[in-house]
Amino acid sequence: MNAYAQRVLDELKAKNPNEPEFHQAATEIIESLSLVFDKHPEFESKGLLEMIVEPERVVSFRVPWVDDNGKVQVNKGYRVQFNSAIGPYKGGIRFHPSVNLSIMKFLGFEQIFKNSLTGTPIGGGKGGCNFDPKGKSDNEIMRFCQAFMSELYRHIGADTDVPAGDIGVGAREIGYMFGYYKKIANEHVGVLTGRGLAYGGSLARKEATGYGLVYLVSEMLTHFGNTLKGQTVVISGSGNVSIYAAEKTMQLGGKVVAMSDSNGYIYDADGIDLALVKEIKEVKRGRISEYVQTRKNAKYVAKHTDIWTIPCQVALPCATQNELDVDAAKALVKNGVIAVGEGANMPTTLEATKVFLDAGVLFAPGKAANAGGVATSALEMAQSSQRMFWSFEEVDQKLHGIMVNIFKNISCAAAEYGQPKNLVLGANIAGFKKLSEAMLAHGVC
Repeated sequence: MNAYAQRVLDELKAKNPNEPEFHQAATEIIESLSLVFDKHPEFESKGLLEMIVEPERVVSFRVPWVDDNGKVQVNKGYRVQFNSAIGPYKGGIRFHPSVNLSIMKFLGFEQIFKNSLTGTPIGGGKGGCNFDPKGKSDNEIMRFCQAFMSELYRHIGADTDVPAGDIGVGAREIGYMFGYYKKIANEHVGVLTGRGLAYGGSLARKEATGYGLVYLVSEMLTHFGNTLKGQTVVISGSGNVSIYAAEKTMQLGGKVVAMSDSNGYIYDADGIDLALVKEIKEVKRGRISEYVQTRKNAKYVAKHTDIWTIPCQVALPCATQNELDVDAAKALVKNGVIAVGEGANMPTTLEATKVFLDAGVLFAPGKAANAGGVATSALEMAQSSQRMFWSFEEVDQKLHGIMVNIFKNISCAAAEYGQPKNLVLGANIAGFKKLSEAMLAHGVC
């Protein structure tokens, strides 16, 4: 690795101990950028990398709320405003027991490069809380969201920081948070994206991350002489990203045979009945195991990580970070996988990614492959600022164009640096190019 890049990475780890997820994300990105610093040694004197790896602002706060039994609960909230060189901070809010500062920083750091790749004027940030929405009543969810927003509202704004949803934060949670923001800030502006259509949201936002993932994977396969049509596909997760990745895969002729949740996975050799999955997960808010009660030929396995043992040509990890480890990667390669597209944020470990790249498997990293959600959030911001409302077809067409352009840019960057099939390298370098130009233009700030 370039000496400058290695020094910054070592300093980052020393300054931020016990933050493994942040270290992992930083290692992947900085190793890729090492080639750039070999070519541009002048970046060292500008302190460019030191500024990029340090968040502009980290906010941590308590979130006290009252449950249905009248007991006070206290959670810990975060907002990491990582980089605003290209535009307002933009990144989701995650409600999950695993949330901590390391995860928030890794997500925020990745978001900088992801947002840069979209070509839209948005910076990178991330937020969340170690609150678990599972098993909570609607009233508890509402009280918690209002308590969370009572602190967050002072740090966000339509031209400052525009959060969206993430794991544990869907339309219900966005609605509660937006309503409380509107009340206490006394303004109705596009301060959150992923809003309902009745109060300023965008058509196709719910579908965007999953659709965008498949658009990019399809473009990747075509570029390297293959097609999604006729391929057997395994998708982890069963939330928005997974469901709409499955929908678009089926529309393009792929056959989805497995999906999962945090309890286990379903395998349906005849092809997943997506309408049934939507009913279970979107209407009933149930568990994926209920699928086999209706589809008698399907199988349920109460170990979600084993989903990667199912033979397939295309794997789309869409659940959570580090769900696909080195053993899973080896199993997929052994069973003939030809392409992997990350629908979640960093769902593949560094070691697993290396297995795929060494085996010649096409690998689309999350910062490129799942950028469709934030790209459509940027389109929602544009509609909000203009008081406009675009049709589903208009938004979907723009999304498709953005994802095709992302693939073009990352594949060109990979080829420029002599590794045309290494799209991890290409995504990091392509994202860095626009970011570095903006930061150098702004000077030391």
